Amino acid sequence: MVLEYHLITDHNGLYARERGQFRKDLELLYSRGYRPVNMGDVLDKKLDLPKGISPVVFVFDDASPEQFRYIENNGQLEIDPTSGIGIWLDFKKTHPDWSNKAVFCLLNGASAGHNFFGDRGIQGQKSQWRFKKVKWLADNGFELCDHTLWHAQLSKYPDAFVQEQIARNLLGIDSAVPGYKPREMALPQGLWPKNRALASHGSWTDPKTGKSVTYSWPVVFEVDGGPMRSPYDPAFNPGSTPRIQVIGNAIESNMNKLEAAGNAYISDGNPSVVARPSARTATAKK
Repeated sequence: MVLEYHLITDHNGLYARERGQFRKDLELLYSRGYRPVNMGDVLDKKLDLPKGISPVVFVFDDASPEQFRYIENNGQLEIDPTSGIGIWLDFKKTHPDWSNKAVFCLLNGASAGHNFFGDRGIQGQKSQWRFKKVKWLADNGFELCDHTLWHAQLSKYPDAFVQEQIARNLLGIDSAVPGYKPREMALPQGLWPKNRALASHGSWTDPKTGKSVTYSWPVVFEVDGGPMRSPYDPAFNPGSTPRIQVIGNAIESNMNKLEAAGNAYISDGNPSVVARPSARTATAKK
């Protein structure tokens, strides 16, 4: 499963998960035998999980302060325990096998604080903290994902604009973590550009500097679509990766459906062996 989150805040909504409910999501997944993996682990088929454990990919869209917020304490920066990453780290303290693995799909030029997790004093976040947050994520095991410069609806714009939006976000990520190579891109609102290929491959030349930026990655995240297929399934298509929007009881509902159908990916504890259920599509490793 690939789970899609946006705001981690004080209420539930279409693009919001209440903080206590987010903690319950982690507890539910853990109790049902799920552990976080990065999308890169899926691509590389490095799902070396203990026997009986299932992988889950967390994806956080839009780079809001609600996901990652700093507070100043006696001149020192600390991660706000009420932000999404703060709740994650607190959960990890009592669940040491809960890895720091999740994908953060970033914006670096949007409004309302959606600029590398907050800027210009929004929710107390200073602009000079932005790169520090992005680098902290990369240094601590999380993956960085392109989500365009300011969340443009790519279906509305010509090819040149689409490539500029994607490439300028990539430039921002590189400024925060020099040399970092994202392997994923998330479509704003799930809208494909008219030329679909530009979501995963393209280039843009900065008219001011003449510098060209080329991008290419295997993963394009859809906005919904249900559970992802196993990377061992011939029908696995990372270029159109479906996600589950975490609304209501979506996590539990999808887990139940996968398990009832016998399609849940469950590790057999032996990374050198891939077993598929007989008479079923190869969507599981058991």
